[in-house]
Amino acid sequence: MTEDDTTETAETATDRGPRAREITPGVPEEFGLVQVWWGDGKGKTTAAMGMGFRAAGHGYRVHMLQFMKGGTGTVEDVRGEYNAIEAMPGFSYENTGNYGWHGFLDGSEDREHEAKALGALARTRELLDAVGEADLTAPLDPDGPPEDGVHLLILDEVLYAANRGLVEPEAVVDLVESKPADLELVLTGGHERPEYVLDRADLVTNVRKGKHPIEAGQGARKGTEY
Repeated sequence: MTEDDTTETAETATDRGPRAREITPGVPEEFGLVQVWWGDGKGKTTAAMGMGFRAAGHGYRVHMLQFMKGGTGTVEDVRGEYNAIEAMPGFSYENTGNYGWHGFLDGSEDREHEAKALGALARTRELLDAVGEADLTAPLDPDGPPEDGVHLLILDEVLYAANRGLVEPEAVVDLVESKPADLELVLTGGHERPEYVLDRADLVTNVRKGKHPIEAGQGARKGTEY
């Protein structure tokens, strides 16, 4: 092997290694599955957003709609994930949650949580109808509104809303059954096993708690929980 051959081989190997590349709008080849992330452990939303960033990094259009997590007195309204999403091409979000947390003695009204969750449900139906009319076989404008189409839709805490009776489980099933074929749909939330949707999901992950610092009195920490 000549010196030139050695140099060419080394450069080719380096080029094929993991590295960042320029993001250009793309089209996923194998999207269209339904994912369910549930359990009593920390990390369901984090995992979903991680997939969102990965998909957006390939130039796919991603949107996250949060059914809950409207804010609490112990968590800042400006969260790290929102800042990161705003800086990421092709990734958008909206939060329809009510301030406080349903079922907790935090001064929030449970009926307001229900109203917000039902609003998120209606919004999801709007997005699914819009995505159904979009051409998901062509690249989408990363700066366009989600109504113009998305490849990956994250419904964060929708399972928690169903577990707590804020939306009907049958309504969640209807969302799954009415989604466009090429849309990747990710459902997160809830400590209770969502039996009503498991047989319609392609990927089911139970995020289990082994130990959590909240049990020792540790509150939510900036940079890890928000």
